[in-house]
Amino acid sequence: MQQPPPVATIRPFRPGDGPAIAETWTASAPADGITYGRFRDMVLLDRNFDRDGLLVALQDGAVVGAAYGVRRLVPTYGADLEPDSGWIPFFFVHPRARRQGIGSRLVRGVMDWLSSKGATFAYFSSYTPNYVLPGLDAARYLDAARLLAALGFVPQYEAVAMDRSLNDYQLPADIRERVESMRAAGWTFASPAGDDLVELIDLAGRHFNPDWARAIREGVLGGQPLDRIITVRNPDGVMLGWAMYGTYENIIERFGPFGVLPESRGAGLGKILLHLTLERMRACGAHSAWFLWTEETSPAGILYAKTGFTVTRRFTILRAPLPGTAQSDQTVTSSTRPTQQSERSSR
Repeated sequence: MQQPPPVATIRPFRPGDGPAIAETWTASAPADGITYGRFRDMVLLDRNFDRDGLLVALQDGAVVGAAYGVRRLVPTYGADLEPDSGWIPFFFVHPRARRQGIGSRLVRGVMDWLSSKGATFAYFSSYTPNYVLPGLDAARYLDAARLLAALGFVPQYEAVAMDRSLNDYQLPADIRERVESMRAAGWTFASPAGDDLVELIDLAGRHFNPDWARAIREGVLGGQPLDRIITVRNPDGVMLGWAMYGTYENIIERFGPFGVLPESRGAGLGKILLHLTLERMRACGAHSAWFLWTEETSPAGILYAKTGFTVTRRFTILRAPLPGTAQSDQTVTSSTRPTQQSERSSR
């Protein structure tokens, strides 16, 4: 008779687990695999990492699954640690260990841990700065969708990933003519000098998203060339927006972040910045441009579609009340979204 599989042991992360976690992750989700180097940089070296929030499942001493919970130890902006919020950026179970309840045990364990730290809600998986995917791709991970629904997670909103081939890209003639005309009138489209970064980071953080300001700062400190950034200034010298690429993990084909001040929209500045950035991406050898996160019907999403981007994946951002809290007995509606994500247009 076939012996039943041994009961999995679940414990917090220990030094030495990392390579096995990355290997099992890739075996569990081969279309979204991860190297140990990326796992180390995005999880273990994250400034909010707490080893007790990373639960590891083992059978016969081998890693067969993991789930990660995180709460803020360092605020994204100002002094707000968002104490009510926790995030679950990922969980997985190796195919050979599925249908044994391991996934549920892992995610429940992470939810209990987040609750013990004072969080009242858990989000899947809109954590910044170091998310791998912005939410649940239910089309690709149907079992995960069922598990999360059973644990009380409900949709908050949707985001899409978009891609555009650059193999045939050329700057449209009308964009080139518009840029030349505006420059003649005193407008500036150019990469920032070092001192200009102060203004750019302030603009990104105050008018768009504090995480974008962090990304720009850390990207430049990490060696990102300034010619991967294009800013626009009006004839009075006021910076109105910017676009960039290669910001995240130094991946030159990854576009964003990108923004134009609300009061300056409608003049085609976003379209110009997008095209000038695509031209530079192609010139440095990129064969495509892509990003993981925008709202399809937002002004940015519509602009991307008109520029030749197509939706490649759809993600649902989910939220659940945590056990042992007053909210766990209440209904969670889809009308509330995490405030730090409300102005995100692409990443």
